Amino acid sequence: MEVITEFFQKLGNLEELVKWGGLTVLIIIIFAETGLLVGFFLPGDSLLITAGLIAAQGYLDINVMIISLILAAIIGDQVGYIFGKKTGPKIFKREKSIFFAKDHLVKANQFYEKYGGKAIIFARFVPFARTFAPIVAGVANMNYRKFVTYNIAGGILWIVSMSLAGYYFGNIPFVKKNFEYVIIGVIILSLLPVVIGYLKHRKESRLDSLN
Repeated sequence: MEVITEFFQKLGNLEELVKWGGLTVLIIIIFAETGLLVGFFLPGDSLLITAGLIAAQGYLDINVMIISLILAAIIGDQVGYIFGKKTGPKIFKREKSIFFAKDHLVKANQFYEKYGGKAIIFARFVPFARTFAPIVAGVANMNYRKFVTYNIAGGILWIVSMSLAGYYFGNIPFVKKNFEYVIIGVIILSLLPVVIGYLKHRKESRLDSLN
């Protein structure tokens, strides 16, 4: 129980979280964000970039980290797909709660309808879609082989691009000297899509209420 409490306390400071939990915490978060309904609030993108930055400081082996997290991301999506297939359309009737964001599920469904199977790849780079897209694919009975192909491709692209971006960026002298400020900047940038999405949703809701 103390470990869980400490985890949530450190969740607000990604640098401290990664140094505290190491590869184990990274694997758990990446899996949870893609494989569990409650993972929608976890900071996947900023966490990967931060992990890359920290690996550049010598705290983590970048190769071991990337391979481990690719597996966690792929397995997470597989779990989400199986859950969606077993649950079926009735999941859309489930009421919104603190552990279930129904709005995000509906948006992920729209995302899937727009991009088809490729949504599994694109969703890796979209916070809310990353959690719910594999579930929607399962509900829609997407061809399993096709899903596995997109899942593997998306998992590799997401983990490698984000981790290496942080790793090579972290080797720049300026970044090394201003590490804490860079981490803050990364977190702010990673939150921008969420803020923009929220503002867009509010605008659409207002327009719907006027019509």
